Amino acid sequence: MNAMNAQTHFDLVILGSGSTAFAAALRAQELGKTAVMSEERIPGGTCVNRGCLPSKNLIEAAKLLYDAKNPRYPGISPTNLELDFQALIKQKDDVIAGYRNKKYESLLGTGFYIEQGHAEFVDAHTVQVGEKQLSGENILIATGSRPVLPSIEGLESVPYLTSDLLTSNESMELTECPHSLLIIGGGYIALELGQMFHRFGTEVTILERSQQVLAHGYEPEAGQTIGTIFQEEGIQIITQASVSSVRQETNAVVVTVSMGDSTQEFRAEKLLITTGRRPNTDNINIEKAGVLLGEKGEVQVDEYLKTNVSHIFAAGDVIGSEISSQMATPVGSQDGGIVAHNALSDQNQRSVNHRVIPRAIFTDPQIGIVGMTEKEAIAAGHRCWCSAIPMSLVPRAGAIRDTKGVIKMVADAETDEVLGVTMVGNSAAEIIHEVAMGMRFHAKLYDFIDLIHIYPTMAEALKIAAISRYKDPAKLSCCAE
Repeated sequence: MNAMNAQTHFDLVILGSGSTAFAAALRAQELGKTAVMSEERIPGGTCVNRGCLPSKNLIEAAKLLYDAKNPRYPGISPTNLELDFQALIKQKDDVIAGYRNKKYESLLGTGFYIEQGHAEFVDAHTVQVGEKQLSGENILIATGSRPVLPSIEGLESVPYLTSDLLTSNESMELTECPHSLLIIGGGYIALELGQMFHRFGTEVTILERSQQVLAHGYEPEAGQTIGTIFQEEGIQIITQASVSSVRQETNAVVVTVSMGDSTQEFRAEKLLITTGRRPNTDNINIEKAGVLLGEKGEVQVDEYLKTNVSHIFAAGDVIGSEISSQMATPVGSQDGGIVAHNALSDQNQRSVNHRVIPRAIFTDPQIGIVGMTEKEAIAAGHRCWCSAIPMSLVPRAGAIRDTKGVIKMVADAETDEVLGVTMVGNSAAEIIHEVAMGMRFHAKLYDFIDLIHIYPTMAEALKIAAISRYKDPAKLSCCAE
């Protein structure tokens, strides 16, 4: 991975080599300081190697298959494309390897490098990596997160997959598409991977203990809408399902579920666990550095990403934010640069600003989210105006025969400042950035109304949602205000 380096003391020692770590190392280099990262496996972290990038590659492939078999337009006949799953996995691996080399490995050797091996603290200034001890004036904990496993009877003796199943260098890598799949959990990972496998031809059942999918931290309309769409597509969703045990039978995993006063068994070839992630802090001897952790094992930091130990910082998934976990690469990259600035620069300290972080769920249709939900806005003391309108009111949605979805806008009823938007619809992951930019500058409803939007585009959904504060958008002509 890199040439041998005899140096053992650095301005910045980084535990990890993902997006957060690389951003910090690059910023340290720009400041003329020395930095070193550590890595047990391959550089790039979860997002590049086992999460965001590989899953989105395969999700798009699954969409191509589905759209060919299910054309939206009369006059276009369905086409059954053949799936070579092993070839698909190989191209995914090639894409990931190329991206990792271009954006990570090729940057090594010019002012910073990676020390290969497991990293753990010796004391507050020293980190052991394999056989080598590295000391630093400053230390950044950027060890990321990993899938968390629920406490379920029999799980330890049953083969299962986690959200890391898409990695190219793990024993749990799938080389054959399963005939059937049970998914425990109904969050964004379950939805993305569940729909993907369904479109590859897998019979998918999602088991969710709450009343709907996306039950926590999202507008209820998002889970209700996408849940209905999934079921119409043929994905089985079982809600209010509490998994009590699992066991292995010949060629099948059996999951026993409590549903009120009754129990039911579900069988599938494979079992996928998507019940969240936890920070990687339990195997780095963090107590030797004196760093405090939260209840879920997350590193506690202040607004400058500094821990209770003044020269030790933390950023990325390891600080435990659910938003950070869903937005691992962009949030981690920005925060990594902030850490290097605060640790190594003599300029004023920079604080993090996580007020406006756009998020997306890459289902079909996509889900774009930014800012507060209605529930969160009320809890924050706002008197809310909220409106949820169907995507069928958006002209382009009708023109391209893709009217599935809803958009909900949340604003302060007294000032009309937009506090949050959730959009379920075509291209929502792209469109949500308009809201994010507006919210950065405290945009009000009229700003979205007054902005001329190209006709017909899906982005007009924002204008139509804002107009609904004053008028019934169903009774307006095209582009009218």
